[in-house]
Amino acid sequence: MKDFPSTSTRLSLLSRARGQDPEAWQELVSLYGPLVAYWCHRCKLSPHATADCIQDVFLSVSKSLHRYDSRRESGAFRGWLWKITLNCIRDNIRRDKRNALASGGSTAHHRLEQYPDATSIPEDEPSGIDALRDLMKRAMEQVRGEFEHRTWEIFSRAAIDQIPTGIVAVEFGIQPATVRQVRCRVLKRLREQLGDLDLSRPHL
Repeated sequence: MKDFPSTSTRLSLLSRARGQDPEAWQELVSLYGPLVAYWCHRCKLSPHATADCIQDVFLSVSKSLHRYDSRRESGAFRGWLWKITLNCIRDNIRRDKRNALASGGSTAHHRLEQYPDATSIPEDEPSGIDALRDLMKRAMEQVRGEFEHRTWEIFSRAAIDQIPTGIVAVEFGIQPATVRQVRCRVLKRLREQLGDLDLSRPHL
């Protein structure tokens, strides 16, 4: 069974993005952009404000990614990204409110009422299980081509379908230890792609 590229031959997504690899940046935005949009929606931003916020978030990420250190963060790139998004959401709300006030007129007060209170946005990441599952699906789509079909099928049965290791081993005519090894290797690759230190509950 062919192994997928090791970290010695393939840098993690974040490492490649730090090196200003255009393909890595495209992968990063494709992977996390929908989650940022979901966060904005949960915080009641308008579609126009959401588009502006997404742009602001990834501009900020591009400027500060070199300072990101997973060992000093709360265990995941996602948590760090939420902090950036939270600041951008609050800044966006305040900016829109200032613009509404500056415009004046009889509709200014009504427009102000349409905006959420920036101070009421929660500090905690507002990700629901469906959003996290979608994030994992996008990550799997990005790395799947690095694996042979048989390797991915073993992983899928063991990790996604959550079939007991012994049953998967019988299905594929391999040892249970091999099933565990495949599962571990693919999850490690997903962890690299996500910038996530904890995939003990991968939301599969």
